[in-house]
Amino acid sequence: MSTTTRKFKTVITDTGAKKLAQAAAPDGKPVRLTHMAVGDGGGTLPTPDSKQTRLVHEVWRHTVNRVMLDATHQNRIIAELVIPPETGGFWIREIGVFDEHGDLIAVGNTAESYKPTVAEGSGRAQTFRTILTVSSTASVALTVDNTMVMATVDYVDDKLKEHEQSRRHPDASLTAKGFVQLSSATNSDSETLAATPKAVKAAYDLANGKYTAQDATTARKGIVQLSSATNSTSETLAATPKAVKAVMDETNKKAPLNSPALTGTPTTPTAQQGTNNTQIASTAFVMAAIAALVDSSPDALNTLNELAAALGNDPNFATTMTNALAGKQPKDATLTALAGLATAADRFPYFTGNDVASLATLTKVGRDILAKSTVAAVIEYLGLQETVN
Repeated sequence: MSTTTRKFKTVITDTGAKKLAQAAAPDGKPVRLTHMAVGDGGGTLPTPDSKQTRLVHEVWRHTVNRVMLDATHQNRIIAELVIPPETGGFWIREIGVFDEHGDLIAVGNTAESYKPTVAEGSGRAQTFRTILTVSSTASVALTVDNTMVMATVDYVDDKLKEHEQSRRHPDASLTAKGFVQLSSATNSDSETLAATPKAVKAAYDLANGKYTAQDATTARKGIVQLSSATNSTSETLAATPKAVKAVMDETNKKAPLNSPALTGTPTTPTAQQGTNNTQIASTAFVMAAIAALVDSSPDALNTLNELAAALGNDPNFATTMTNALAGKQPKDATLTALAGLATAADRFPYFTGNDVASLATLTKVGRDILAKSTVAAVIEYLGLQETVN
């Protein structure tokens, strides 16, 4: 199995190691990485040495663009250098990181590349990053002069992501900045829209009398005349509070639809006699109904009290009459015939036909015979005894 020797690397110099160790002490002061430099290595690829205090052949130096923590490794610090497009015309084979005192803290080599200039026809910005592995990231101050920073693509992406996560682009409100939608409406009461110049101009023209006001209608806003009338049918006038109050005062005088308590002498239409529904009965309707019930009865019997007295105040009068009639002789033709005779002294009833009766005169002889108590007495009275014997 073949092995590959690591060709490119970065080492912390002895000076850098000493300063980082001092920074890690309880009262230590963090190391501030302020500059980075690139060199051409004198024409060959150099090998980084911890004893170095400078690059083999430095060709360009500038303030660091950023010093940041590695997002995936907690004990790594990344120093970033950006060479602008207008700078170049040299080869790059080595990189150095310096602190605020100009001491070389870390040195590394890199794959050789040529940095052209714009004048050479291929100008471009070039970014170099050096990774430092330290025992404590607190030993290095992560401060950068923002006025000297150039925004790399990664930097912009990171800032946009940070902004998106921190703000989430909220809508603007009366208390906070944010995104807002434009509107050209001139009749809106929105507090979340922003007026366009068109809307502002319309308002300005209106304020300067360039707008001709229209009368209001039931379908359009406009100017309107006030009216305090309470009997108007106009659809072009607006009621004043006085008119509204007058109507409300009249309304408050009215009885409610639900369980009204009427006062004074309320009236209602009089229904025809015989009406039987849920409408209100007038006094005229009631009096007519009572008159129909009495039906020209005599004065002694034209009230319920008088009728009750005539019936003996008997609440069961019908039952009483039924029981009384139960003991009477039923009415038939024979009795009717007898009842029709004009009776008198010495008159004797007899039937002359079927259910036909008549009267005969009872003589003295007849009365004498009827007075006898036995057949023998009758025979003796008639003088028939000897004949019988």
